[in-house]
Amino acid sequence: DEMDEEGEEEEEGAEFADDFALPTEEEAAAEDERAPDTAMLQQRVQEVLRILVNFRERRQEGVDRADYVDRLARDLGKLHGYIPFLVHLFLDLFPPAEVIELMEANDKPRPMTIRVNTLKSRRKEVADALIARGVTLEPIDKWSKVGLVIFDSQVPIGATPEYLSGQYMLQSASSFLPCLALQPQEHEKVLDMCASPGGKTTYLAALMKNTGTLFSNDANAKRLKGLVGNIQRMGVRNTVVTNYDGRIYPNVLNGFDRVLLDAPCSGLGVISKDPSVRLQKDEGDISRCSALQKELILAAIDSVDANSKSGGVIVFSTCTITVEENEATVDYALRRRHVKLVDTGLEFGVPGFTRYRGKNFHPSLNLTRRYYPHIHNMDGFYVAKLVKLSNVKGPKP
Repeated sequence: DEMDEEGEEEEEGAEFADDFALPTEEEAAAEDERAPDTAMLQQRVQEVLRILVNFRERRQEGVDRADYVDRLARDLGKLHGYIPFLVHLFLDLFPPAEVIELMEANDKPRPMTIRVNTLKSRRKEVADALIARGVTLEPIDKWSKVGLVIFDSQVPIGATPEYLSGQYMLQSASSFLPCLALQPQEHEKVLDMCASPGGKTTYLAALMKNTGTLFSNDANAKRLKGLVGNIQRMGVRNTVVTNYDGRIYPNVLNGFDRVLLDAPCSGLGVISKDPSVRLQKDEGDISRCSALQKELILAAIDSVDANSKSGGVIVFSTCTITVEENEATVDYALRRRHVKLVDTGLEFGVPGFTRYRGKNFHPSLNLTRRYYPHIHNMDGFYVAKLVKLSNVKGPKP
């Protein structure tokens, strides 16, 4: 009886068996010399995916899973123009079939979005004015009251009278999210630590209805001109522009009710805007960004007053999808300062990782939110919202 069952199992496996084999080292080397054969690469990617789905049954004798994954990474890299390091990074984050969806989404531009400036206008008025100029548009989605998606336009969207008079800002949908998570209140003292070119700063000012004080900082003096230009065009009057390295900000100014840290990052969420990222970003870039972010997030926390009547809130965001620059940075802050994560208040997004490549993070990291081009049709993004529990520098007192 047992013999029969085993035989049946083998037959089932045989159904999938075919003559597909990974190329030998010599074949792979010869292939690298030639121009990529797209059809052959696509076919091989599908074959490898089929094997990985049911590895035990379909593998080639003596070939490890790692060999298949490595081949997949090389082939996808050639098809979509990435260095293998980045493909491996994606394969650590997503199942293989989803990596292909992400890469295909990165090949297409994201929809153009604008944010209506409620200090000067209302969404319906701006929409009507643009429609009259031959623009095809619709509201972004349920979650935003101020966003419009532009599908087609007879006029340059960045040069209409409405744009020039500050009734709207060209702004990616993903960068609305940290401002909504920060929820600045009227009459508060708020800091935007890495503010250029000013899309988030001017949104924060609008949410504050031009009251209170907003400090809009950027470490790069060259970027201040564009920042000031946008602040003036949008009719923002509650903002002070500063030019300090964010890491020393608490020594310059502190006691803020809320701080937004939209941190410098590797930019792996905005590959559709900047295709050069695919061939340039490497491990060094990611670890450099991650080290800088760890210093910045502590400075952001130290700038906030835990005894604020209305706030004591820090929002950390990036436009990248690596765990090293997102969850790992926030986890570091949780260990080094007396803060806790709270719900972002954003009604969509994928929960952050609490485990990654054998590392465990604080379980509350599932309160942070990730955004992906292939799922949300917006730039890859990350948002975490922290509340400061005491002004003691260091971990829990």
